[in-house]
Amino acid sequence: MAREAAHHESSVGQSSRYTPPTPKEFYESPKWIPILMFTFIGLGVISIITRYVVPSFENTNTPVLVGLVLMMAGLFTATKWR
Repeated sequence: MAREAAHHESSVGQSSRYTPPTPKEFYESPKWIPILMFTFIGLGVISIITRYVVPSFENTNTPVLVGLVLMMAGLFTATKWR
């Protein structure tokens, strides 16, 4: 069996620079991020539902496109939520 190579402690130097602790704000999102995310997704769903409920939108797909864009905005906002 092959032996492991010996590691020398002198080859790995410890950093002498001070690294401050990461602030708590870096790990937590603002409170408006999840609110905005759920608002975008909810408006997107409502927009898509109006396409099938409102008779004036019977011949157009605009509400569906608007709804998909709003839902994608909600998914993009979800990536900012920590």
